[in-house]
Amino acid sequence: MKALIYTGPETLEYGDTADAAPRDGEVLVHVESAGICGSDMHAYLGHDDRRPAPLVLGHEVAGTVQGTGQRITVNPLVTCGICRFCRMGRDNLCETRQIISMPPRPGAFAEALAMPEGNLIALPDTISYDQAALAEPIACGWHAVRLARAALDAPAQALVIGGGAIGVGAALSLKAQGIDSVTLVEPNPARRSYLGEKCDFAVAAAPPGEGTAFVDIVIDAVGIEATRAVASAQVRPGGAILHIGLGSAQGGLDLRRMTLQEITLIGTYTYTAQDFRDTAQAIFDGRLGPLDWTESRSLQDGAGAFADIRAGRVSAPKIILKPDPNVALD
Repeated sequence: MKALIYTGPETLEYGDTADAAPRDGEVLVHVESAGICGSDMHAYLGHDDRRPAPLVLGHEVAGTVQGTGQRITVNPLVTCGICRFCRMGRDNLCETRQIISMPPRPGAFAEALAMPEGNLIALPDTISYDQAALAEPIACGWHAVRLARAALDAPAQALVIGGGAIGVGAALSLKAQGIDSVTLVEPNPARRSYLGEKCDFAVAAAPPGEGTAFVDIVIDAVGIEATRAVASAQVRPGGAILHIGLGSAQGGLDLRRMTLQEITLIGTYTYTAQDFRDTAQAIFDGRLGPLDWTESRSLQDGAGAFADIRAGRVSAPKIILKPDPNVALD
């Protein structure tokens, strides 16, 4: 089958790879839409040892099931179901978790992939494949917001740092989960203008009242030293910082202030299976808006899409790659 294959830093090749081969309990999914994630970009730049070349990247996917034609979105996180974390409902921390786009599971930038049946969620006819592929990145924010609401008493104001798909999904999840005062910070003027037209929340170049602590929740969807410093300065005493971004590992947190003012720091990784189902249902119910902030390109043009993201030439928070619909799989 055809796939977009990561072969080394800033190098992607469209060509042939081994056909997807379902194991027991798995089905073959024909890929219709697959989103480019920030973690795919980390791998593309050679910054992710968990994703060594050569590898098929991509884990934000929607498509159809071989044989039935069922339209589905895919939870890419494969868990054991029996370890203590899975039994606790915290399956995102599964001791043997796997995710497509990391060995041993190839990713979704291909014509097809194999997935356990339990990882599939059926789509209503009203939801497009491009919208359904957003379930994965939005679920990351949905999970973070759920944790924040559990940690705080009646949070009312939130700040999201970063206007990529994770940040946008987090802002939409905040609104959907009852937090009306949401501001998203995005320094790129083209992206900021785009989001201002597409999304029902405030979008700013810098935090309102910069340098003062004013919000109950700060979600850092970037995760670098500078954004952690902003989060540390902006959160109110007794508030919470939700750290989703994986940009860099060190620096930025004001631990003295966090200690003196009892600020909670929560690291969040992906989502539980229930979070993913809840996010998908929110999409189906229209609670996350029209989800029209994507740009579609062909899988064959995937290398160009990655290069454009790298160069900052993309206004939309998400590029969706789509395999050639004229290629029939056996």
